Amino acid sequence: MKQSLRAKRMAKHHKRTGGQSKLNLVSLMDIFTILVFFLLINSDDVEVLQNNDAIELPESVSEQKPDTTLVIMASNEDLLVNGRSLAKVEDILASDDLEIQVLADELIYLAERAGPLTELEEDKGRAVTIMGDSAIPYALLKRIMSTCAANEYRDISMAVSQVAANDPIAQDGTDLGTTANGQGEG
Repeated sequence: MKQSLRAKRMAKHHKRTGGQSKLNLVSLMDIFTILVFFLLINSDDVEVLQNNDAIELPESVSEQKPDTTLVIMASNEDLLVNGRSLAKVEDILASDDLEIQVLADELIYLAERAGPLTELEEDKGRAVTIMGDSAIPYALLKRIMSTCAANEYRDISMAVSQVAANDPIAQDGTDLGTTANGQGEG
């Protein structure tokens, strides 16, 4: 039987290459190189705080992102520092002291490990971020902030969930464009 020219050419090609096809890695390497540069450039845009399902953060329209600092989490049950439970909220609220002693001890320990204060920290204090559930009592938040301020942690930030700035009405119906006394910010 007679073979076509195309069939002869294909048979000759297969005989020459030994029947093995080669994998071209150039385009694959190009894709990975672009992907690595993309991830390196965009990696600083992501700010991840420790997440706890027991804490529902309040909402804010602020565009400024907080720096990475010591994190104090206050849920309805526990007070945690960097993910480690220090005390039960009911025990803290049952006490009459304005300062939370176990938190003060932990802050002193962490300050010793961090070393001496920098010049900026001497003016502003050490930085701390408080992640408080939106339903915790104000008395607890006040005690946490007072304890932090008394132990060189005066640069206090509050963690909140960001909502769209152009949304004047929050999900619960609260008008975000007015202050507590009902007057608009201006």
